[in-house]
Amino acid sequence: MEKKPHFVRREFLPREVPSISLALLLAAVLLFNALLYLYLNKFYNALGRVETDPGLCPFGHFKFGAVKNCSPWLSCEAINREVRKLKCVGEGAVKKVFLSEWKEKKVVLSQLTNSDLKEDFLHGLKMLKALQSKYVVRLLGYCEQQFTILTEYHPLGSLRGLNETLHIPKYKGMNTWHRRLMLAIDYVSVIRYLHSSPLGTLVMCDSNDLDKVLSQYLLTSDFHVLVNDLDALPLVNRSAGRLVKCGHRELQGEFVAPEQRWPYGEDVPFEDDLMPPYDEKTDIWKIPDVSNFFLGHVEGSDIVRLHLFDIHAACKKKDPAERPSAQEVLDTYRKVLTLLIREAAMPGTREML
Repeated sequence: MEKKPHFVRREFLPREVPSISLALLLAAVLLFNALLYLYLNKFYNALGRVETDPGLCPFGHFKFGAVKNCSPWLSCEAINREVRKLKCVGEGAVKKVFLSEWKEKKVVLSQLTNSDLKEDFLHGLKMLKALQSKYVVRLLGYCEQQFTILTEYHPLGSLRGLNETLHIPKYKGMNTWHRRLMLAIDYVSVIRYLHSSPLGTLVMCDSNDLDKVLSQYLLTSDFHVLVNDLDALPLVNRSAGRLVKCGHRELQGEFVAPEQRWPYGEDVPFEDDLMPPYDEKTDIWKIPDVSNFFLGHVEGSDIVRLHLFDIHAACKKKDPAERPSAQEVLDTYRKVLTLLIREAAMPGTREML
C-alpha cells in the first residue's frame, strides 16, 4: 500500500497550530495574573494601606512629616508654650477647631466649647489615644485640664469637600473610578477597624445623615481616608448583652438604619427608655450611601456600582443579622477592584478563551 505522509502532515497541522496558540494565550494570562498580583501588592503598599504601618510609634508617642524619631505626646505645658493659634477653621456642638502652628508645622488644636458636653470630649480623647493606627488621625498631644487636643493637620479637610477638591486642576487626574473606589475601600477599612478594634466592637454613632458622616473623616494629601471625630463611639458587647443607642433623641430618615427608627408608629410619642438598642450593623446599612457618594459620576463608576449591587443589597437587609460584616464588604470591594483592573488591562480575554 502506498504511503502518503503528506496527508498525515495536513491532517495534524491544523490541530497543532490552535493548540500552540491556546497554550501561548494561557501562558500570557498566567503571566498577566502574576504581574497583576505584584502590581496590586505594590499599589496597596505605595498607598499606605498595608496591614502594618512602619510609621507608627509606641503608645504615647508620635512622628510625622520627614521626622524619623518618635516624640512623646505634647503635655499641657508644651502645648501652652509651643503651639500658636492661627485661625478658627470650624466649630461643632462639642468643640472649636483652630489651625495652629507648632515648630513651623501646621497642626490642629481642638478645644471644648460646651462644658455640658465635656464627657463627650473626654470620651473622644480616650478613643483617639486608644485607637491610634493608620485609620485614625494622628494625635500629637492633649491637655485634659484645659480640654485641649492637638492633632495632625490635613489641608484637604473633611470628605465633605471631596468633589470640590477633585475639580481643582492639581487633582483632576485623581478623579477616576479607580481612585474613587480606593477611597470607598479606605472608608470600609475604617469601619472594619472600628468593628474589630483593640477595645472591642465600636459603633460610629455620629452618622445620622450623609453630610454628618463625611464631616467625621479627613482626606489626606495622598488621597486616603482617616477617621477624625471619635466623640460618639459606643461599645457593643454581645456576650454581656450590651447594645447601643446613638443619642437620646428620635432618629428619622432613610439614611439611618431601620432599627434606629422609632418602631411604635406615629401614634405613640417617642420615649428614649422605650427605644430598643441595636448593634454595629447600623454602620453596614449606611455603607452603600456613603460609597455612592465616593463613586460620583465619572466614567466607569456605573460599572463599579453594577459589580457592587449584590453586596450593597445585602447591606440594606431590614434584618440586621442578615447584613454582611464590614470584613465581608471589604473583601468584596477588593475583589471588585482586582476584577475591574484585570478587565481594563486585558479586555476580551474571556472571549478569547
